[in-house]
Amino acid sequence: MTDAFEHLKILLQEQGALTEMDVAGAEAALGPVTADERLRLSVEAHLLRRRAGDTITLEQYIQAIRQLEASPPGSPEYERALRIMTAFENAA
Repeated sequence: MTDAFEHLKILLQEQGALTEMDVAGAEAALGPVTADERLRLSVEAHLLRRRAGDTITLEQYIQAIRQLEASPPGSPEYERALRIMTAFENAA
């Protein structure tokens, strides 16, 4: 496994989700993540959501979209809203 994968795996456990910015940052600092590693991270993120019982409601999804439009990219509010939007769209 690559250093970037190991870093992202730890980050996933800490945050409960990963953004594309997380992955891009890890790859820029530690080198590329393989396609197999991306798949493993995606599966692990899915399993974490299932274990946590995370269910995103339509209202939460709509609020997240509004937050994305109102917040500057990269801000904590933007990243939180992006995770909610992504989780909702992936669960559908």
